[in-house]
Amino acid sequence: MASIHPENRFPVSLYATPSPAHQDVFYTVPRAGHIIAGPAHHIKRDHFPGHELILCLRGRGWTRIAGRTHKVGQGDLVWINCHHPHEHGAVPEEPWEVFWIRAEGPRLAQMSEMISVRENPVIECIEMQPARKIYKGLFRWIAADLPESAACIHALVAQLLALALCARQKHGGSSLNVPTPLRRSVEKMKLFYFERHTVDSLAALEGISATHFSRLFKQAFGTSPIDWLRRERINQAKRRLADTEDEVKEIAEQVGYADRYFFSKDFKKHAGVTPSEFRVREAARLRL
Repeated sequence: MASIHPENRFPVSLYATPSPAHQDVFYTVPRAGHIIAGPAHHIKRDHFPGHELILCLRGRGWTRIAGRTHKVGQGDLVWINCHHPHEHGAVPEEPWEVFWIRAEGPRLAQMSEMISVRENPVIECIEMQPARKIYKGLFRWIAADLPESAACIHALVAQLLALALCARQKHGGSSLNVPTPLRRSVEKMKLFYFERHTVDSLAALEGISATHFSRLFKQAFGTSPIDWLRRERINQAKRRLADTEDEVKEIAEQVGYADRYFFSKDFKKHAGVTPSEFRVREAARLRL
């Protein structure tokens, strides 16, 4: 669902059709634009191709991911993995103006997981001057549709991702939005994901009851502590499968699974393929 309201203005609205060959090796941008939103600007989808990167130039907006609503202000970059249910729009009292792209390409999902955009899609303190320059460059190359456009678009998207990663790293990552009663437990699971953790032990670390801890965690992340930990372990396993030649059994143990069968079952549930299939797919991508 998207509100095409007469008060919305679109100074730039671009479409592109990347070639299959480019899609295999480059970051591509099939849609991009500049929106001066009206009070009713609102988009809601169950799923959609690609990842949207929205730069708030002025005004205010919001996005809703995994059951949580996040505020967006001037200078924020919003990263939305559109393969999951998502929603965003303008704050009616002060509608936002944004540059945006929908990008596709290798490892975008893994990169978004690495900086926890599902838990915290709003990246604050982005360097605005270079970010604006990158978006304007993308608009020019998409509109030009020249033989060299694909490579130049890829390079600019990579620069934008680098800005996002640097901003998230410099300003504390997703821990900025982690409620104080959860910070020690989240940090422990991030650093020691391979160790055994229980709701009771994590709650004890925070000095609160297991019931209260579980309720706070669900409110903050939209999932249970143990499911969050499983996703963190699977993300770590993906990196090892792609970057090492370790056996699947060894990787399972490295990320905290004593049972290879249970690891493979969990991996397929989260990644959609078995660990072996994931490794073959990633190796094929690197050969291209």
